[in-house]
Amino acid sequence: MDGDSHTRRTFVTGGLGAVAAGLLAGCGQSSGGGGTPTSSDSTPSTTTDDGADDVETPYSVSIEPVGEVTFESVPETWVANNGSWADMGIALGLEPPKGVWLTNRYHTQYYDEIPGLSVDKSDMVSLFQDGVSKELLYDLDGDVYVMDPNFLMNRFKGWEREDIEEIAENAGPLFGNCIYAQHYSWHDDYRYYTLYEGFEKLAHVFKRTDRYEAFVDIHDDFTANLAPHVPNASDAPAAAVLWGVGDNPEQYYPYIIGSGTGFKHFRDLNVRDALAETDIKDFHGSRAAIDIETLIDVDPEVLLLRGYEGKSKQAFQNTVVSFLEDNPLASQLTAVRNGDVYRAGGLYQGPITNMVLTERLGSDLYGIDEELFDRQRVVDVVNGAF
Repeated sequence: MDGDSHTRRTFVTGGLGAVAAGLLAGCGQSSGGGGTPTSSDSTPSTTTDDGADDVETPYSVSIEPVGEVTFESVPETWVANNGSWADMGIALGLEPPKGVWLTNRYHTQYYDEIPGLSVDKSDMVSLFQDGVSKELLYDLDGDVYVMDPNFLMNRFKGWEREDIEEIAENAGPLFGNCIYAQHYSWHDDYRYYTLYEGFEKLAHVFKRTDRYEAFVDIHDDFTANLAPHVPNASDAPAAAVLWGVGDNPEQYYPYIIGSGTGFKHFRDLNVRDALAETDIKDFHGSRAAIDIETLIDVDPEVLLLRGYEGKSKQAFQNTVVSFLEDNPLASQLTAVRNGDVYRAGGLYQGPITNMVLTERLGSDLYGIDEELFDRQRVVDVVNGAF
């Protein structure tokens, strides 16, 4: 589960941008992913390699709420807020980020579904360690920190605007928007981005818009292949999306299907939300759990459980599903009786992992038994061989 905000300090668009626009990201020589060394003086220079677009430096990219960020050269090292942005970087052919919010929620096992693509996160650092320290961000020495500054200031106590500006000035610029869900009150004053809008922004930062455009084509084909299998929402089974507590879950945190990258696969599959038709409050707003008795009152046709992405399908069946089948109360649920209890997919999805999860859930819900996107084409784009 993502945590609640303890404060309400909002970094308005243009605030950090005004600072960052006057700061140049100190990006050094690329190693297999960024760009060749470029002039650091005020005279623009153009460089090219086989990993990046033609680059005129310095260049600027803007995103809310940060504003405009100027780069002297293409970033080489980077830090990502979560697996959504990390996966975008992988799709662009970058080395994995040096850190993410929690490494155990960046589920690199999804790449196992694509022969020839793997991501090693063994050296990746979790940013959140009872808070996020500035010292850790300095130690990671990122050329760019792909995260929403408001997330740092509102996710937990401790960070103020001056801390953000210090990191932007002395370590590297922040560049990001909290896009995985749309529930934080501090995000009400500035726009969200869709998965592919955020992906395009990141592609401009790393000067790899050719790979972004290739993934747009892959996703278009994926959507066309998916469409014949997806029923109208009114004909789809009613599903409850819940975060289960432990391997023997008797409590659940309810998630109402909404906007954000973490819900894209539900929307693309026209999943009908069984909880949206009740007075059960979304976890993001209530922070409250529901019990099995409450679930029995709703009695959804399908249970989609979050929090179990670290388990294989078989391990999930052997633990969580077996518990539900053996539990005197849970076994009364229609979804349990009919064998319609599935892993829901992670909150943090990028262009690759979203297709993997959509295909997986489509198989669970609708019996889709074919590959809906070309695995080799994905690998070729990641490798720049297209």
